[in-house]
Amino acid sequence: MKMAASTKRAWKLQEFVAHGGNVNCLALGHKSGRVMVTGGDDKKVNMWAVGKPHCIMSLSGHTSPVEAVRFGNAEEMVVAGSMSGALKIWDLEAAKIVRTLTGHKSNIRSLDFHPYGDFVASGSLDTNTKLWDIRRKGCIFTYKGHTNCVNCLRFSPDGRWIASAGEDGLVKIWDLTAGKLLTDLKQHTGPVNCLEFHPNEFLLASASSDRTVKFWDLETFQTVSSTDGECGGIRSIFFHPEGMCIYAGSHDVMKVYGWEPSRCFDSLATGWGKVVDISIAQNQLIGATLSQTNVSTFVVDLQRVQPLGGPPSPAFSPPAPVQVPLTSSGRKSFRTERPPTQSTKQASAPKEESQEAVTPTDDDDDAQSMADIKVPEDYKQIFQPKSRIARSPTRNPEPFPAPPDDGFPEREQQKEEPYPEPVQVQHKPAPAIQPKAPVIQPKQPVKQPPREPAPPSDPVKPPPKTPSVIPADRHKPVGLPMEDFLPKQSIPVVSDQQTPPNMSESEAMSSIMKGHDSMVAVMSGRQKNLHIVRALWTGGNTKTAVESAVNMNDQAVIVDLLNVLCAKPGLWNLDVCMIMLPNMKDLLNSKYENYVHVGCNALKLVLKTFGSLIKTNVSAPPNVGVDISREERYRKCKKCYDHFMDVRTVLSGKSQVQGKLGSTFRELQLLMATIE
Repeated sequence: MKMAASTKRAWKLQEFVAHGGNVNCLALGHKSGRVMVTGGDDKKVNMWAVGKPHCIMSLSGHTSPVEAVRFGNAEEMVVAGSMSGALKIWDLEAAKIVRTLTGHKSNIRSLDFHPYGDFVASGSLDTNTKLWDIRRKGCIFTYKGHTNCVNCLRFSPDGRWIASAGEDGLVKIWDLTAGKLLTDLKQHTGPVNCLEFHPNEFLLASASSDRTVKFWDLETFQTVSSTDGECGGIRSIFFHPEGMCIYAGSHDVMKVYGWEPSRCFDSLATGWGKVVDISIAQNQLIGATLSQTNVSTFVVDLQRVQPLGGPPSPAFSPPAPVQVPLTSSGRKSFRTERPPTQSTKQASAPKEESQEAVTPTDDDDDAQSMADIKVPEDYKQIFQPKSRIARSPTRNPEPFPAPPDDGFPEREQQKEEPYPEPVQVQHKPAPAIQPKAPVIQPKQPVKQPPREPAPPSDPVKPPPKTPSVIPADRHKPVGLPMEDFLPKQSIPVVSDQQTPPNMSESEAMSSIMKGHDSMVAVMSGRQKNLHIVRALWTGGNTKTAVESAVNMNDQAVIVDLLNVLCAKPGLWNLDVCMIMLPNMKDLLNSKYENYVHVGCNALKLVLKTFGSLIKTNVSAPPNVGVDISREERYRKCKKCYDHFMDVRTVLSGKSQVQGKLGSTFRELQLLMATIE
């Protein structure tokens, strides 16, 4: 027991570079909890063993960035969806492409395999959900009803229903056999990010950006309970295999919930940032996150987390005994027995097969798809288990050893002697060593080995180069230049990497407080500016308020103002458009991703609301006679049109940007066509 108490309950297992471009998506294998698939801007799908930093197999063939991935239920197949709306399904055992399926009109955002393996569901930014027959190479049915992106899809354990969660805040349940909508579940107040069916009972859990997990009875389609929303937006959920609780991942925190009655068993700071997927294996929960080109995995020891173990948390209501049989709720259970089939590989599907014409695919696409096996030994062990003797016992993977509890928050993976392969930090020094080499080589080569630890202060300065656009979803500071935020006379803030290891506590606190006071001064100045804008706004003169905000020459105030205007589209008029369009153009060139997104969202709103009006007035023939109001409207529209032409010039230089920003820029270019 002493050893268990002296180790961490949650720790970072590894971090590694997963793709040549930004990583857009990842998924864990939920059968073993030991495999992971990632997709990125480099148009590749990479396979990994959790805990090992090298890619086992890389799948290529997509012609656009990969935005959604999912393992089959037995982890023998993987499906990947791309920005172009195409799906590719791979047989991992044979290391070859099985199908390429096309039909969506926009980015694929969610995927799931049918429990019997022969069908795949996909949800898209085009608001549609499609059911595909892998054997017949086509779409069986398209389910329409969401008004925004479909964020998550899950088949019920018996394969008869599919639940879809949307950016519109709705959860829809579809009957596959009848090909129709069963019900809408409408109580979320924000986008629904993920769904999970209970492994046994007629119960569905949905998690949302509104910070709640809601539990739904699938017999009555009524809410059973809802969590209290005390944490951030929930990004991933997973039921315990025995169904006794649900694990919810939000920003840097894991919560453990029960639903009858609603209660929180435990809460644990994990430090994993924005978790993307979670799985359970060997009484350990595996969480996976992504940031730019990197992927990180984290481990939680569930035997030291309530309700399975660990000290009860006094901040939460005491859990009811978990030994109560699952059937005590009186709820029906799913029938998960596979229906009679003609062969092991090809199960007879539910009778929904004959609902929509088959969409043929281009076999040339399959010919372009390749599987590059990087580590043959791991590949054979993980994805070709049938090559072993059929009756040889399967060896369960060992749990990941927990590092000692040092009393500090999670930062980096500790040394793990029993498991030497996942040396996670090895990939990190690689980029840092490369800048050092060119700096060292021009100097005296003889003094390199013994004397070069001292000069790192000079070469260390080049690495903190900030990216051209600083991401909004970063988990920690990315070397932001403080002079952008602080007055010129402020004392520079000392970063974690620059802090001497022997700095005393008082010196550290003094350094922190100096930066704190400066930042408070900046924020107070911004608040004062916003109060001025608000006073003018509430006085009834919106145009004057907007002009005063622009004259302050503070992009942060402009961003705050645009957020308000986008939230209330009725406040826009041609005068506001004329004033704000040049500032929106400037935001497109900002190095902060949040600012760029706000500028893009405002431009989209203006184009959709006023695009046709501007085009009509600018292209209208000259008026006969005197019409002052029409001439004034023409003047405003012409000025807005000129500003839009300037915006188009900026967008043309950003059309090759990758990732979500690139997708947004290209969408804006399409909208610009409405006024040309």
